[in-house]
This record gives sequence, structure tokens and C-alpha cells, in this order.
Amino acid sequence: MTQHPTSKEPLVIGVLALQGAYEAHARALRALGAEPRLIRTPDELTGLDGLIMPGGESTTMLKFLERNGFFDILKSFAQTTPTFGTCAGAILLATEVENPPQRSLGLLPITVERNAYGRQIDSSILEEETTLPGGPLEMVFIRAPRIRAADPAVETLASRDGFPTLVRLGHLMAATFHPELSADTRVHQLFLETVRRFKEGQIPGAITSSSHR
Repeated sequence: MTQHPTSKEPLVIGVLALQGAYEAHARALRALGAEPRLIRTPDELTGLDGLIMPGGESTTMLKFLERNGFFDILKSFAQTTPTFGTCAGAILLATEVENPPQRSLGLLPITVERNAYGRQIDSSILEEETTLPGGPLEMVFIRAPRIRAADPAVETLASRDGFPTLVRLGHLMAATFHPELSADTRVHQLFLETVRRFKEGQIPGAITSSSHR
């Protein structure tokens, strides 16, 4: 059974609404008792408890983020606030991006290969083992990146073919699949638990791009 947040005030979670299935993320958060807010401008980051950066096309997302200083503001935000990147969002969080290389926020010490699992026609839905309670985890892959390497400090919570698909380090999380397209809410629930623990001081604070290099 899904556990809903127990705090009196709902967690306010932003969903970067530049591309991707941001409405699906918002629905999942709302079902778990959180208050989702769609984020399209830098000033809308104010007052959030956490942020989800959804899938899409990472180079296109970068073009949006280059306006109004959004990229640098988002980087500062994610250094000090729980942030979860899915698919293209995971690419943006990574310290190293390959196939081809591109700019990223450089906060989560992982190496990511773009489009490693093929074109959109090669999309798939798999069930794989996970360390999350509740048995195998459904994972929806759409032109998915692959986490080729990760710093030893990064916790792997699920894998595919020996490569991490769901990882966490402190207040940062990344998934190479689309949890918003699955009926399984455990990944969103994990992020909400991470946000709550961070607010309660149970997770260390700021992270920098050089912290784990």
C-alpha cells in the first residue's frame, strides 16, 4: 500500500515544465498528497521544497535554460534543494555527458550516455529488481540514456543489464526511465521521503559540482 506524506502541510514540489510529461509527474505528486507547481521561469523556483526535472530532449531543454540566466539559477537551486531528474533530467544533473558531450549542471557524479538504448522505436517497458520495498519495479524507457559509471558514493536503487537506472546521492536523485508513465508510485514516494528527510535535517545540505570528483 502506498504511504502518503504525513506532515500537516503538503510538500510543494516544482515540476520543470519546459518539455516532457510534466503533467503526468504533477498527477503522481498530487496523488501522493504533495502540491505540484509547474515551473517555467527562474522566479517560480522560489518557495519550493523540491523539484523534478522530467524527460524530453536535453539539448532543447538547455536552449530554454539559457534564457534569463535560468541555467545558473537552476544550478544554484539544485545545489541546495532536493532535485530529481528523469531521463533528460538525469542527463542535466550528471557531471559527465557522452554521445555526444554537452553542457550539464554537473552536480550528480555520474557519467551518462545519451540515447544509449536506441531510438524512440526501441522504447520498452521492463520489470527489474530494486532495493525499494515491494518487489520488481516497472520501468518505462523512451530513447533512454544509460548511466555508464557512477561515483562510489552514489547509491544504486535499480539497474538494467548491470547499469544503474535509479540512483541517489544526498538530496539528488536520477532515473533513466519515466516513473511518471507507470502506475507504480514508489519512485515518486521515495523522492517525497527524500525531500521530507532533507527538510528535517536528516540529509546533508549543499552539494557542489566538485564535491565528488
